[in-house]
Amino acid sequence: MQLLCSAGFILLIVLWGIIAPDNMAGVFQTMLSSLTRNFGWLYLWVVLGLVLFAAYVAFSRYGNLKLGSEDDEPEFSVGSWFAMLFAAGMGIGLVFWGVAEPVSHYVTPPPGINPATPEAANAAMRYVFFHWGIHPWAVYSVVALAIAFFQYRRGGSPLISTVTSSLPWRPVRALSGVFNGLAIVATAFGVAASLGVGALQINSGLHAVFGLDIGPGWQVAIIAVTAAMFIASAVSGVTKGVKILSNVNMVLAALLALAVFLLGPTVAIIDTLSNTLGSYLNDIVRMSLRATPFRDSTWVANWTIFYWAWWISWSPFVGLFIARVSRGRTIREFIVGTVLAPSLAAFVWFSIFGGTALYMEIWAHVPLSEAVKADLATALFAMFDAMPFGQLMSVVATLLVIVFFVTSGDSAVLVLGMMSTNGNPNPPARTKLIWGTLIAGIAISLVLAGGINAVQTATILFALPFALVIILMVVALWRALGEDWLAENRREREIRRRVRELAARQPL
Repeated sequence: MQLLCSAGFILLIVLWGIIAPDNMAGVFQTMLSSLTRNFGWLYLWVVLGLVLFAAYVAFSRYGNLKLGSEDDEPEFSVGSWFAMLFAAGMGIGLVFWGVAEPVSHYVTPPPGINPATPEAANAAMRYVFFHWGIHPWAVYSVVALAIAFFQYRRGGSPLISTVTSSLPWRPVRALSGVFNGLAIVATAFGVAASLGVGALQINSGLHAVFGLDIGPGWQVAIIAVTAAMFIASAVSGVTKGVKILSNVNMVLAALLALAVFLLGPTVAIIDTLSNTLGSYLNDIVRMSLRATPFRDSTWVANWTIFYWAWWISWSPFVGLFIARVSRGRTIREFIVGTVLAPSLAAFVWFSIFGGTALYMEIWAHVPLSEAVKADLATALFAMFDAMPFGQLMSVVATLLVIVFFVTSGDSAVLVLGMMSTNGNPNPPARTKLIWGTLIAGIAISLVLAGGINAVQTATILFALPFALVIILMVVALWRALGEDWLAENRREREIRRRVRELAARQPL
């Protein structure tokens, strides 16, 4: 029933986007304007709250609780675990926005900063760290922790409803099935949005390498071909397809980043990392709550609120996937591994690609800003054109996006299959085929309805209701953490009491 309802709703949206793309784009844009104007503050507060909650839990008395029994050991090595969660969480976005976002902020900076100035360059890097650092990973981490906690410590199913139904409030428990549906819809649209971005990037890469035309026709063909690949990968299972592809991803990404670091302005990249990390940590609270009530500006809505909505829409997918591969780790290890480690990796990535792009724009006068204005998806390849071995790096980057595309897709197919079959960790191949086809259909409809703008609009719209569900999940997790900590303390006190009694009975 869950599969039929969720898939049926998504199918209607797909058909709408394919049959009447202009109409869908207009309706979505009207809804978006109202939502960002009236509820943008909600995204800011919810995401900041999740950051604070994750930090407190990691270093509180609850940090030693294990996600599982005391005898459970992690299924995957630290390296494979990190590769899988990183590839599922951000892969395509890092490649797409690595050059495009810093240059965009440099040309059109946050309100109050003059464009194309040193201040704009510093602000560009600071906001890139902000948008891709601790905040998004805290969203993923808290949702994943709630799912993993109730699955591995309480023996529940890996579903959103398992978490929310633990609350004592009857209306919330009655709506738990609806929450699963919201999670499925948010996941499907969030992943499809990322795949739509990936298709644009692959198209630009093939244009740079082989001269392939850029247009919706080729982008639809790219989605169709790569969808067939990720469906086939998903059927092979998490310990095979996803693990192998994730490890390949990390190797390709590391090699590409190393090449840019060595062939680009190496010292400037190191300085960019140092300077930006300091300013990011100094301004993190101000950026977290920044709104523009007295300015006629949509910058915060177009960037920060869009990203927060994107991470929220991805959170049930990434959360369930991270939970699936994290059994046996302590809560402290889990949060540090899913927040700090990938944030540092993102900082390094954007320092290399964003720092190089800004250096070229400012000092070498490479017109990357013109490439960004013309087409965001071409920015990375425009930078490679101005570097040694640029053609080779364009090939590697295109291959990297393709592999990221497949990794995100097969992970999403697995997670959607689990959510729509009452938490079955190995959903049937037919279910995976249905979800793979629907995700590809959503991505195609978004591309036809307006590319990046349609992607942003759909993501923000479908993330709002799930933001409220996340708040309920935090409350449920907080209650459960307290209960389990007290229970473990009682057991430990009882064990110590029995040891003392036995010792007292032993003859001297």
